[in-house]
Amino acid sequence: MIEGHGDDLYRYSGITMNFSSNIYARADLQPLEHYLRTRMQVIRSYPEPAAASLERLIARQHGLAPDCVLVTAGAVDAIYLIAQAYRHWGSCHLVQPTFSEYADACRTFGYNECPDGAVAWLCNPNNPTGTVVPVDQVLDMATRHRLLVVDQSYEDYTLEPLLPAVARDNIIVLHSMTKRYAVPGLRLGYVTAEPHIIERLRAQYRPWAINALSLEAGKWLVEHDFQAILHLPDYLAETERLRSALRGIEGIEAHPTSTNFFLCTVASVEASWLKEELARDRGILIRDASNFVGLTPHHFRIAAQSPAENDALVRAIAQILKQ
Repeated sequence: MIEGHGDDLYRYSGITMNFSSNIYARADLQPLEHYLRTRMQVIRSYPEPAAASLERLIARQHGLAPDCVLVTAGAVDAIYLIAQAYRHWGSCHLVQPTFSEYADACRTFGYNECPDGAVAWLCNPNNPTGTVVPVDQVLDMATRHRLLVVDQSYEDYTLEPLLPAVARDNIIVLHSMTKRYAVPGLRLGYVTAEPHIIERLRAQYRPWAINALSLEAGKWLVEHDFQAILHLPDYLAETERLRSALRGIEGIEAHPTSTNFFLCTVASVEASWLKEELARDRGILIRDASNFVGLTPHHFRIAAQSPAENDALVRAIAQILKQ
């Protein structure tokens, strides 16, 4: 369902403000870019078949043994790898609305969806709602399924408590370096779990999944403890200010969130129309969320940007809805 994801900036010209991607947009990546320019010679050789050097660094970062970590080409790569590795279990459970790739991966490998499915998938913090399920409820969910996959890709975008890297012997935790370090083009993520799970996943792992430049970047980011979001409390406070301002527009409902992004409902028009109006006439891009299971044509998602950009979005939506 690649065509259904947000941040479809490539479809438009003249966009100056992008609210459709949940990834922090103002990270200073110049130090990483400078480092990679000095390491371009690595593209002349094959990378490590299994990114073991990066796995060791991540394991040390979490206080884990290396056999509890598996690096993947982004969290989406991990999602399909898990679905493939447990395909013989045959059934899954999805907490909707949520990221579409869990369902797509399960369909790809022949799962049947049901409430008591063997493999359960939970996005926490959840995309697209921005809500967080408390840790005790997550652990309780793990008791009701043979395997629980908890996607914590947005763990660096919330102040709410989340699972540790390894929680129970039937829980897999997904992590997104793409989102943590604001480097979506590098496609880096990793899985943490008990060694028997990692071993099962590694048996399905394709060699050279991580290219040489991504591997160099990942090691530099972990070794330097790079911080993409320097002041998360301030960023979340700005998110709440934006949400409050949107709620002040007649016909807009901005739903509660624990992250930097949130859902909105527009009563009088469809979200797809509002998106096109904003993009064509204002250079502003939002995420039409109508293709999430359980949502409606009136739902859209936005991620907070700078105060000036957020104010511009509020003014633009208010003006459009008054036309």
